[in-house]
Amino acid sequence: MFFSATGEADVIPTLVRIRPAHAIDARSPMPLSSLTLHLSHQARRNFILAAGAALLSSRAFAAAPSIALPRASSVPGGVARVSLGAAEQAPVARFGEHRVLVQREGAGWTAFVGIPLAEKAGTKLRLLVQRPGGAAETLEFRVGAKSYASQHLKVPPDKVELSKEDLARYERERARLAQIVATFTDSPSVPLAMRQPAPGSRSSSFGLRRYFNGRARNPHSGMDIAAPTGTPVVAATGGRVLDTGDYFFSGRTVILDHGQGLLSLYAHLSETDAQAQQLVAAGEAIGKVGATGRVTGPHLHFSVYLNAVAVDPALFLPREPAAR
Repeated sequence: MFFSATGEADVIPTLVRIRPAHAIDARSPMPLSSLTLHLSHQARRNFILAAGAALLSSRAFAAAPSIALPRASSVPGGVARVSLGAAEQAPVARFGEHRVLVQREGAGWTAFVGIPLAEKAGTKLRLLVQRPGGAAETLEFRVGAKSYASQHLKVPPDKVELSKEDLARYERERARLAQIVATFTDSPSVPLAMRQPAPGSRSSSFGLRRYFNGRARNPHSGMDIAAPTGTPVVAATGGRVLDTGDYFFSGRTVILDHGQGLLSLYAHLSETDAQAQQLVAAGEAIGKVGATGRVTGPHLHFSVYLNAVAVDPALFLPREPAAR
């Protein structure tokens, strides 16, 4: 997490290659229990350790399950799924001044709308839909209630106020990042399901609003993942590197464009392993966890944007396994 001059807390596992001690033909009809009996004690031990490591690695970087992602959550900071009905071609949908991601689901089309954190519960929002060869229509959906945590802190003023030079830099970078997150790239199919980009415990800090010396700051626009410096960070899903940079608050940052206004951001990196315009696959390394920018310790700040709106990244990820 990082904090801006306005108190803005936003922008805005080691992968082990296992080499088994004995090559095993996966096409062999021999059952696993019979196979292990033919291995030496050391080979069996290596085989079991390798299988366990592979299982843990797959859990840490698990691809999305069969459940539809993102999960629908029509609340501030959530994602509304709006059914657009059946048609041969995709309709064009707009929310305010921004195009909205539209994807085929079954026989029909669905619009995935990012809802700003500032929206109030009970508000009716409007989606303008233009169907190919047809008249434009307006669809409405209502914002549900959602409570986010808040935190009140008393700190010395010089810990939250920026110098004139730093404030000017922050304003320049904020304008640049606002332009970047408004990117919309036409794409017939967008990979919506994401994987956790680094191993570690996820914070529930999305939407957290802090009050410094009684003054409200902008809410946190991402998820913090606890991990030590140097931990590999991978692309949450496939896309194109839209931007890399070293920003005042977010430090070394990589932003990926997944198509149709869906973006992901990875901040506070110690290293970046991606270049602008590079195509990356889901799970491909793009950097390493660090503590660059205005932070108190190493972690990954992970944000997801839809139609230029920061939405809860947890909606795009498989749920964390229940603690035992």
